[in-house]
Amino acid sequence: MNERPREPVPRERSSSIDRIELVVPPPAVTLAVGVLMWGLARWLPQLDFGLPARGLLASALALAGVALVAACVLQFRSAGTTVNPTRPARASALVDRGVYRFSRNPIYLGDALILVGWGLWLANFASLAAIALFVVYLNRFQIEPEERALQASFGQAYDAYRARVRRWI
Repeated sequence: MNERPREPVPRERSSSIDRIELVVPPPAVTLAVGVLMWGLARWLPQLDFGLPARGLLASALALAGVALVAACVLQFRSAGTTVNPTRPARASALVDRGVYRFSRNPIYLGDALILVGWGLWLANFASLAAIALFVVYLNRFQIEPEERALQASFGQAYDAYRARVRRWI
């Protein structure tokens, strides 16, 4: 993990939209979308589909997501920085090694894999479509504010990281 010192940046005033950003922790968003997916599968059974080896495939994707999230948390801990996604300004290190060489948001990618596994388990097209809501919500209300905070904290080091690593995959 590369630890880059923070560059002092003047604080900007918060707009009203800032007050609704970073409010709901991503695990809660993941859970809410998972519940929505379950509800959609119940309400729209006509959109169910068959899938051979459904349980195996769904379990493999969900477990891969859990493993990815766990690996990311361990990387943050070993770098001595915060894992709390609602307080990105508290980051003390810019983690750009390990899985962070391939994705700037591998924890959210892991959450999405868990949801894809759940959607395949439910075997319902409407449930799978709900994952798009997860991605759109996280991009706007979680990732964009995190990116602003990391840019403010790490300046050019974050800009360089952002230029070479994609947001999701």
